[in-house]
Amino acid sequence: MSYEEFLKWDGQNQHVEWVDGEVIAMPPISGAHNDVGNYLIRLFGEFLDHSNIGVIKTDPFQMKASPDLPGRAPDILFVARRNLRRLHETYLQGPADLVVEIISPGSQTLDRVTKFSEYQRGGVREYWLIDPARRTAEVYRRGRDGRFRPVAVGEDGIFRSVAMKGLWVKVDWLWDRPPIEEVRREWGIV
Repeated sequence: MSYEEFLKWDGQNQHVEWVDGEVIAMPPISGAHNDVGNYLIRLFGEFLDHSNIGVIKTDPFQMKASPDLPGRAPDILFVARRNLRRLHETYLQGPADLVVEIISPGSQTLDRVTKFSEYQRGGVREYWLIDPARRTAEVYRRGRDGRFRPVAVGEDGIFRSVAMKGLWVKVDWLWDRPPIEEVRREWGIV
């Protein structure tokens, strides 16, 4: 089926992506994946409520980073205000500014290899790869050469987003999940 047909498709399993004309069911997510994802959505939402720099969308919302790439449904994607014109009802036409994928047992190769390569080729500016089982968070930024480069987490355990200007996250928050009020205080947006 074409990508346009896929976007209108009303199938049974909506945890799917479009790859080479086929609907591909995604592996089930783990409880830890769900917990980290929900927490990040709350953090991002809180930050965006106070900064008004763009919007987030979540799976199953589609991203078609490039015409020659599959239609993917990242766990979380961020679109900066300057790129909001590329948002359509059910998909983003072009790359997100920031994509977050949370690894589940069945998505290791898909997230680390396949999507990494596609997001890099498609022009995603920043890619976060979070592995709840290993309690690791990797951040990659697009360099001038179009390739992702790893970004080191600071000695303070914080990584700072360039794509979501002004956002910083303590990696431990992903596992400890402090109350949002506490995070707001640390961000200075009480």
